[in-house]
This record gives sequence, structure tokens and C-alpha cells, in this order.
Amino acid sequence: MFSQRVRSVMERKKLLTAAPETTVSQAAKLMAKKNVGAVMIVENERLVGIFTERDALVRVIAQGRDTETTQLAEVMTADPQTVDPTKSFGAALLMMYENGFRHVPVVEEGKVIGIVSSRNALDPDLEEFVAEAQRRKHIRG
Repeated sequence: MFSQRVRSVMERKKLLTAAPETTVSQAAKLMAKKNVGAVMIVENERLVGIFTERDALVRVIAQGRDTETTQLAEVMTADPQTVDPTKSFGAALLMMYENGFRHVPVVEEGKVIGIVSSRNALDPDLEEFVAEAQRRKHIRG
């Protein structure tokens, strides 16, 4: 799984985009409706930022900002790191681990085409691998 290309692991259906002037309240409602943890902030078809559940907690709620008036441009992570769809998923996971984030926009030719998250590592194949490793350990030991 870790050697698979990001393109085969990324989630297109969970890609949610919004304009920088979208309010936090509007974004949170969209995120809840789509059951996603991040929204890509796009302006003129270009990625300008990312807003995550953690941003909502740390940059909005903890600071007492008004969700009805605070715009995503004020609380997003501007110019987020991205990954190319031809890179390995393992490389994307390592980037997330080393930088302490859980979502990475997938960008091709300057446009957001998907998103990968650390949750993608909880793939059924990986769960099967872990279960098999535990079974073998139990048998040997």
C-alpha cells in the first residue's frame, strides 16, 4: 500500500473546496454534510490554503472568534504543502508525519485534484496486514 501512487489512494469524492471569503460557519456546515475533515481554499482555480477541523478548534473556537463573520482567509493555513499524484503514498505519509498534519492536498498542474489523509492508511489491506502479523506473533510466541 505504501508504494502505491497517491493518485490511486487519494479521495476525489471527499475533496471539498471553498472560496477564501467563505465563513467558518458555512465551511463547517459543508464539512459536516460531506463528512470531511478539511476544506481546500481555492481562488481562481488555484489552491491558496487549507482549513481543517484542527484549525476550527485552535484558530477559531479557542480564540473566541465569531464563526458567522470570520472568513476562511483569516484562519486557514496559507500556501499548504502539497503532494504530486505520482508520488508514493508512503512519501505522502512521511511528509504528514514529519510536519505534524493529517491532510495533504493533491495538486497536478497547479490544480487541486484530490486529498490524502492519514486516515487513508487505515485501508482494509493494512488492517489485514496488521491482523496477520498479530496472528503470526501469537502462533510463534
